[in-house]
Amino acid sequence: MIDSNMFQLVCFYAFAAVTVVAALGVITLRNSVHAVLSLVLTFFSTACIWLLAEAEFLAIALIVVYVGAVMVLFLFVVMMLDIKQEQVREGFIKYLPVGIVVALVMLGEMLALIGVRTMHEATMGVNPATAAGMSNTAWLGTALYTQFLLPFEIAALILTVGVVAAVVLTLRHRGGVRHQQASQQVRVNARDRVRVVKMAAEVPAAPQPAPGKETTP
Repeated sequence: MIDSNMFQLVCFYAFAAVTVVAALGVITLRNSVHAVLSLVLTFFSTACIWLLAEAEFLAIALIVVYVGAVMVLFLFVVMMLDIKQEQVREGFIKYLPVGIVVALVMLGEMLALIGVRTMHEATMGVNPATAAGMSNTAWLGTALYTQFLLPFEIAALILTVGVVAAVVLTLRHRGGVRHQQASQQVRVNARDRVRVVKMAAEVPAAPQPAPGKETTP
């Protein structure tokens, strides 16, 4: 009989391998649609790893927000645009050594961070959701709307300001560009747009016969 911890470890390695392979496919596949689909697989595999770590909220948010909304938008844009792959990949080989060095440095930093966290794992304490006897999602919702309500509201206000600022910057008035005026459209009256003109009826004159031709009664 397989131990549950052993089964979770096997699942972790399987999901991690799929995530790494899919992430490599994102930057190596020549077809943009295939690259986006590989990124979707990467997000889905990462969400499975979050589920194994008992972080259900992060897993659901990753699938709903990124896979269900953002990546669908990316896929729609990629399929609608006519992207020339030759121009996009120009200079890729030239910057490949720099990219490999940066990737190795980032990998070393992540491994060092994981090692430091492992050494201090005994002093970090138990999972607060497990200690409270609640699921990760329930504990996170309770903590956000009780202990961290003010930071949560401030973050929501900052995001709202960012959305409003993006709309204002997009709708700035520029020369040669037509913009819709919602206030003017609401105040439009049919009498200002349509004008009824009364004209007397005119009987068209009979066509005159051409010279040298006679008309028969």
